[in-house]
Amino acid sequence: MAAAHFVETTEPQPLVFSGEKRNDRDDDDDGDAMVAKKSALAVCEVDPAAALASIRHEFGEHGGVNMSIEASATFTVMEPDTMRRMFAGELGPDNDFFVYSRHFNPTVLNLSRQMAALEGTQAAYCTSSGMSAISSVMLQLCSSGGHVVASNTLYGGTHALLTHFLPRTCNITTSFVDITDHGAVADAIVEGRTQVLYFESVANPTLTVADIPELSRMAHEKGVTVVVDNTFAPMVLSPAKLGADVVVHSISKFISGGADIIAGAVCGSEKLVKGMMDLRGGSLMLLGPTMNAKVAFELSERIPHLGLRMREHSRRAHVYAERMRELGMKVIYPGLETHPQHKLAKGMVNKDYGYGGLLSIDMETEEKANKLMTYLQNATQFGFMAVSLGYYETLMSCSGSSTSSELDPSQKAAAGISPGLIRMSVGYVGTLEQKWSQFVKAFLRM
Repeated sequence: MAAAHFVETTEPQPLVFSGEKRNDRDDDDDGDAMVAKKSALAVCEVDPAAALASIRHEFGEHGGVNMSIEASATFTVMEPDTMRRMFAGELGPDNDFFVYSRHFNPTVLNLSRQMAALEGTQAAYCTSSGMSAISSVMLQLCSSGGHVVASNTLYGGTHALLTHFLPRTCNITTSFVDITDHGAVADAIVEGRTQVLYFESVANPTLTVADIPELSRMAHEKGVTVVVDNTFAPMVLSPAKLGADVVVHSISKFISGGADIIAGAVCGSEKLVKGMMDLRGGSLMLLGPTMNAKVAFELSERIPHLGLRMREHSRRAHVYAERMRELGMKVIYPGLETHPQHKLAKGMVNKDYGYGGLLSIDMETEEKANKLMTYLQNATQFGFMAVSLGYYETLMSCSGSSTSSELDPSQKAAAGISPGLIRMSVGYVGTLEQKWSQFVKAFLRM
């Protein structure tokens, strides 16, 4: 059966059972091959959940409602010439020909189809971590001597990649700008040299919301590729539908939801993914950040209820943010009318998914931030002091001394990261009122 990883949403895809490997005949008249061909022309659904429901369901080898796990590292062929044709690029995963799992694996490919549907892109490829997805994209799109314009508010690991690693190893430099200052962005782009504009849809940890349509328009006018990290806002925002060329994810966060898996994804055009998987020059193929098929299976079972989880993450974060503000706290949340980009966010978010499950509290000093988090964890059991996000329990960290510690003091100041800024990923265990009472008890002890 065809294992196309491109999303067909103009009409429902057929329900496909695993079958025997095809021979090397021409498959132009085969229905599954036609699905793969037509999919490149597909128009994505408006609602991410609807798009996910429109892709084909992969059944198990013996008719199980869940797909089988293809754990093989290498794959056999029926005829010697088939292998030659696969390495020549004449046969591939679109029509169920597989060579080696560092290239394509059927189980990982199924997860990639889901990620492409989720983000509304032609194709996707899932990787072993979020950072491997980001670094592979940058190395594919940028060449030696190249230039990147990036937001000055980014996850610390991404900032370190752009600030230290790429200049040292690849002679790729980055200009960091306030992504909300469109004039500064335009001035930083050097036409003919700048290759990528990189930013996060919702910035880590300040929750600054990027104007994706306008930034994409500006970049495209100058021939620049737009790469957006949408880790903070799956289902909530759809950067590709708003103009971005490439969307990257740390699947470890909301998409996984269990804080038990490290994984990433690159979502973009068919041309990009095929290029990154090219046997001779593809960054994903040659660097090898391969996802394990068993991990892909686990994640593919979680994506169908991502929409339900995101709605509850967002609902609770919004309620808590409003109540924290009423307590006199300095709280940052895109759903609040006091947020600088609230109107922008309201015009971009997908209906019914809220404004995301993250909020930030500025306690001004690290001492106050640590004191509050200590009470919240150890005295009232509101949440856990831990990095990462998207877990069903609430996770809290003082960003300046943890996930943004790679930035020096001047860079933190430019990014708007206060020493006492607590990034809070709001969970959904227990009742809302139960968890809120735990927060209030800790706050009153302050």
